[in-house]
This record gives sequence, structure tokens and C-alpha cells, in this order.
Amino acid sequence: MDDSGVVVNLILFAVVCIAPTVLFWCALRVPRLIHRIRSRRVAPAPAGPPIERVAADLRRVHRLLADYPSGTPAARRFGTRQAYDELLTQACRQVGVPHRLGELPEGMDREIERLRVEQSLRERGLAVP
Repeated sequence: MDDSGVVVNLILFAVVCIAPTVLFWCALRVPRLIHRIRSRRVAPAPAGPPIERVAADLRRVHRLLADYPSGTPAARRFGTRQAYDELLTQACRQVGVPHRLGELPEGMDREIERLRVEQSLRERGLAVP
């Protein structure tokens, strides 16, 4: 026998001995690989409440602000306006509308910003009064 026959037999022996081990090793790794691929496809969960709930809360709090009688305490009005501003901020964050509600002090500038934000949200399809 020449040297090439020995080398071929040695390679064939190595393949026969190692192939089952490599195949079983691969078979054990496939489920983990499939799990990684599927987990990358999953969309991230939203960070806040659903936009429908935010819109319903916006309409409810806006109705409260509009329906307060003239003798309502200023603290209640102020708290309701703050809640409305926070809901507007959540809606802006979810829809992607830039706003400055957190930067402006209470007054005319903030009222104008509220109106601008409400209009921007309406243009994006959110039903805000």
C-alpha cells in the first residue's frame, strides 16, 4: 500500500468517528438558534398605555375643564390642567409630536402651546376636542 491509500483511509476513519458527534452537537444547538432568530423578530412592547386609552382620558379631562362651574376652587382647576398637560405629553410621545409643555410656565404661552399640540394631534388622526 502506498502512502496516499493510508491517508485516505485515515481521513475516512476520522470522518466516520467524528461525523456523528458533530451532527448531534449541531442538533442540540438548532433549537437555541431558532429561539434567537424568533426573539429578534418580536416587536418591542409599547412603553405606555394604549393610545386609545390616552385619547379617551384626554377627552374626559377636557370635558371636566370645560364643565367646571364658576365657583370651582383654583387648586382643582390647576390640578386638572396639569393632568391634561400630562395626558397631552403622553399622546405627543406616542404619536411623535414635538411639544414644549414641560418647559413653559403657566400662562398665555402655555395655553397657546396646548392649542398647537391639540391641533397637531388632530392632524395625526387623534380625536382630541
